[in-house]
Amino acid sequence: MADLQVRKLCRTFSNQNESLTILDQLDLDLNRGENLAIVGPSGSGKSTLLQILGVLDKPTSGSVELEGKNPFELGENQQAKFRNEHIGFIFQDHHLLPQWNVLENTLLPSLAFSRPTPTLQQRAKSLLDRVGLSHRLNHLPSQLSGGERERVAVARALLLNPTLVLADEPTGNLDQENAERIGELLLEVPKEQNAILVVVTHSNDLAKKLSRCCELRRGKLVDVTGQIATGPLRS
Repeated sequence: MADLQVRKLCRTFSNQNESLTILDQLDLDLNRGENLAIVGPSGSGKSTLLQILGVLDKPTSGSVELEGKNPFELGENQQAKFRNEHIGFIFQDHHLLPQWNVLENTLLPSLAFSRPTPTLQQRAKSLLDRVGLSHRLNHLPSQLSGGERERVAVARALLLNPTLVLADEPTGNLDQENAERIGELLLEVPKEQNAILVVVTHSNDLAKKLSRCCELRRGKLVDVTGQIATGPLRS
């Protein structure tokens, strides 16, 4: 059994007039140490899939199991604890707390259910050093560049050594130089920690860096590894 196993996943949105199926009987298997880029046009359901994998949205039907556990079978509090302990999420817009400095933002996952231990504080500093921000520990997000804020988000997502790291358009708002650096970090650090990495992206350059690439078509993932053409992906 794969460390991340998705079976017959469906997500349907309904209103009084119609029902729209975004994800349709979708299957996916990934193991620790593996990485995957998910591409596809805007509105195809990429972010919806990432939200479900991150236990931030519920599937209409089907199952998601991470290391043998289905988080959607848990109660609300247990589900939040599962998400905090097993999943690291890197959002496109960072979601850093503006009143907290770099170190405090990185330690945020450790504050959900307890106070950060000295070991976790040291780990946060080590990760920030790893992403090149050891000189910025006391700076507020407003004092950072977009690339620096994204690097804080990477460090924060990795703090609790998650099994699954999810990144939603992590280079979408960055210039080429910073996008290149973030792309390298996304590949290197989770691999060193033997985590699963799933990246949703419109960036052709980033997609080509990952070992596998799937396109979301009509609600299903189609393997397009090695087929990404030169130039931007269609959106």
